[in-house]
Amino acid sequence: MNSVKEILEYLQTRGKTDNLEGMARFGIETTNRYGVPVPEMRKLAKIIGKNHQLAMKLWASGIAEARIVAGMIADPLELTDAQMENWVVDFNSWDVCDQVCMNLFDKSPLAWKKIRDWNDREEEFVKRAAFALIACLAWNDKNADDEKFVDLLPLIIQQSSDGRNFVKKSVNWALRHIGKRNKFLNREALKTAYQIKKIDSKSARWIASDAIRELESVKIRKRLGLVN
Repeated sequence: MNSVKEILEYLQTRGKTDNLEGMARFGIETTNRYGVPVPEMRKLAKIIGKNHQLAMKLWASGIAEARIVAGMIADPLELTDAQMENWVVDFNSWDVCDQVCMNLFDKSPLAWKKIRDWNDREEEFVKRAAFALIACLAWNDKNADDEKFVDLLPLIIQQSSDGRNFVKKSVNWALRHIGKRNKFLNREALKTAYQIKKIDSKSARWIASDAIRELESVKIRKRLGLVN
């Protein structure tokens, strides 16, 4: 399966219009979408294999599921700065943003640079992408030094007052994932959360309280070896 036409037909036959209503309730943009479950998209991506040129053509289709599959089959080592910029401005739904960040962008050598390029951009999903990348790198980049994440904590403080739903949730996601990485970063993330909690902002207080609740939970403290 190596043509856009074949792939779109495959996706369309596996789409369920009933899924679209449920997606909308979770804040997912349903225009230009078939209602295909993510496991089906993963299955398709596995059949296709890595194919960067095909990924670019799928992205150009504008279909949400095709764009998610594009993120799964693109080669992160072939990503250019220009391509990442072109794709990020096309994000119009949190699931496309997060799937592309976790399947592709976080594996690019440009990932750390793009966090700083995007964190103070005004577009909601561009800013979300910056913090989704932090969360994904905290979870997946096992070789990154702790200091690289400590250096990102001021960005989390800076953007914690952005009350837009998809931004504040990604800022919270980034803070929690940093704090779940290890003992040292748990302490640093909690210090940051308590600092954010003092900010006179509803979104900042929510971000901080939710992060503190998880990072101080018995489950996380046991996993990190902070309690027996």
